[in-house]
Amino acid sequence: MKTLRLSTLAVLVHLATASFAAAPVAGLDRPGFDPAVRAQDDLFLAANGTWIKTTEIPADKAEFGTFIKLRDQSDERVKGIVEALAQQKHAEGSVDQKIGDFYAAYMDSAAIDKAGLTPLKAQLDAVAALKDKRALVELMGAWQSVVSMPMNLGAGQDFKNPGIYMSFVFQSGLGLPDRDYYLKDTERFQKVRGAYVAYVTKLLELSGDAAAAKHAAAVYELEKKMAEVQWAKVDNRDPKKIYNPTKVTALGQQAPGIDWPAFLRTGEMPTLDGMLVVGQPSYVKALSGLVKNQPLDTWKLYMKVRLLDAMAYQLPAEYREAKFAFAGRAVRGQTEDLPRWQKAVTVLNDAMGEALGQVYVQQYFPPAHKERMLELVHNLLATYSSSIDQLSWMSPETKKAAHEKLTKYGVKIGYPDMWRDYSALAIKAGDAIGNDFRASRFEHVRQAMRVGKPVDRKEWGMTPQTVNAYYDPGMNEIVFPAAILQPPFFDMAADDAMNYGAIGAVIGHEISHGFDDQGSQFDGNGVLRNWWTDTDRKAFDAITAKLVDQYAQYEPIPGSKLNGKLTLGENIADLSGLQIAFKAYQRSLKGKPAPLIDGYTGTQRFFLGWSQAWREKTRDERKLQLVTTDPHSPPEFRANGAAVNHDGFHEAFGTKVGDKMFKAPEERIHIW
Repeated sequence: MKTLRLSTLAVLVHLATASFAAAPVAGLDRPGFDPAVRAQDDLFLAANGTWIKTTEIPADKAEFGTFIKLRDQSDERVKGIVEALAQQKHAEGSVDQKIGDFYAAYMDSAAIDKAGLTPLKAQLDAVAALKDKRALVELMGAWQSVVSMPMNLGAGQDFKNPGIYMSFVFQSGLGLPDRDYYLKDTERFQKVRGAYVAYVTKLLELSGDAAAAKHAAAVYELEKKMAEVQWAKVDNRDPKKIYNPTKVTALGQQAPGIDWPAFLRTGEMPTLDGMLVVGQPSYVKALSGLVKNQPLDTWKLYMKVRLLDAMAYQLPAEYREAKFAFAGRAVRGQTEDLPRWQKAVTVLNDAMGEALGQVYVQQYFPPAHKERMLELVHNLLATYSSSIDQLSWMSPETKKAAHEKLTKYGVKIGYPDMWRDYSALAIKAGDAIGNDFRASRFEHVRQAMRVGKPVDRKEWGMTPQTVNAYYDPGMNEIVFPAAILQPPFFDMAADDAMNYGAIGAVIGHEISHGFDDQGSQFDGNGVLRNWWTDTDRKAFDAITAKLVDQYAQYEPIPGSKLNGKLTLGENIADLSGLQIAFKAYQRSLKGKPAPLIDGYTGTQRFFLGWSQAWREKTRDERKLQLVTTDPHSPPEFRANGAAVNHDGFHEAFGTKVGDKMFKAPEERIHIW
């Protein structure tokens, strides 16, 4: 589903191998270690080197490791749930009937091939019928959350009044992964650009366009003009910059090329007191000029391409193959596409994820896991609180405010207390494209209807079957879906040292997002405001600037270094989460020495567990995409980048001058 979640979620994305128990089982994959690499020189390779050397990335994957394996397992489980439902008869209009019909329609590729473009006839006719720019803007509104449009409407918490929902508009609408793909001229970017133009040409050819190559070039040039005026991802990370409440009447003056009332009307997006939060004002103004000045025929081509691209996997085989050649092979480096069933599960999770999640938790989430996880979270929160007291760079005044925020943290484990209602969603047998349109629009309208109403604090931003976790600054809450609370993330039979380095660091990571460069701008009630003294904020910025510099030196692929500013929030959370998890592990020992297991001390196992959690291999094409768009550092730099600043790591392995991981004590970065 193409809906936009507008609260600034801080998401873990790649998670950690984890477990908890008193039994002295190390839980470390010794065969995956590389005995030729010392932890003092490269912690990541020491714990993962042999696995990396001997593991082939599956042909249908862009990356592979613990996280991907768990995601595949979750998808397999959902597939089992869906196929079991499909073998039963269900009442018409029931959720079970909708799940079965949605999945079956998507899976029926023979029927999809036979139907051709007929299921898109109404949408294609709507594009062909466009007579003026007002009608163009109306169609952009009508396709919100279904097709990627130049402006994305959504509803989310008001940054300054998080108890109510506001309407937002954000930049969007590019066919390539990011503006940099249009603007940077390295060989790698040029290669992907060429693949994209070829893809657009193929889409237009398949749709019967006799001048496909010429028209594809026109679409690309229009998108390039959009990319040139879009904001960089670093700017979009700043909540103060993207929070611009504006009267719709004022927008009509600032961006007169767009009929705002028509756009909001067909986008079914109400406003509160006539206000719309504009994420990127300069982009909206520039886009207004593009709408006004670019030929209508070019815009019609753009709308057609965006539609065909959005629905390509639900169109005949030639479209599916063209989509994979670009999005799978050129952008991600895959040599084979994902199996059809896994694509179906992904789309179905987007459409009715909580309905599936309700069955998922019944089968795969024992109640004891939730209780144990709550215990661990509260242990980490208590450790974080004591850590705040020990900060040397923060004044008592700001410490008091930090404690107040921490006491207001919400914690959600496993699954929602109230499940989403899908009774108004119409799903029809044999209508794959129609089902996707209706499901996407259903979710868009569900969110839009809440504008001006009180925020639902029981709502979840992820489904229970999602292998991930997040922190939401507007809600001031940390959320851990059921799917991460299973082996190897959550196993009660393994050593505490390894587990604190893994799931403990995951918990600490999410807690720390409330105090990273983004989250620290929101108070305990989720209000965007400065609760720091000026001196403390300057001290924090000075420390985090060192972290920016550290990660900016890492070069995952030749010619492409990490953007330390883009990855800053996640790097803060990794570093702080590891620090807090280590302190929590030490507290858990209650003054007793940790046992020696497999020749490793407790502290060594802690850091080996941390490193092993980030085990992953990634294709170069996917690395380029992630380095360009992802606020997370690549796994090897997450493992080593946080550990190199940790006093406990250096003590555990006795690093010294000359070791590649050695960092002088006075140069180590300590934040929380």
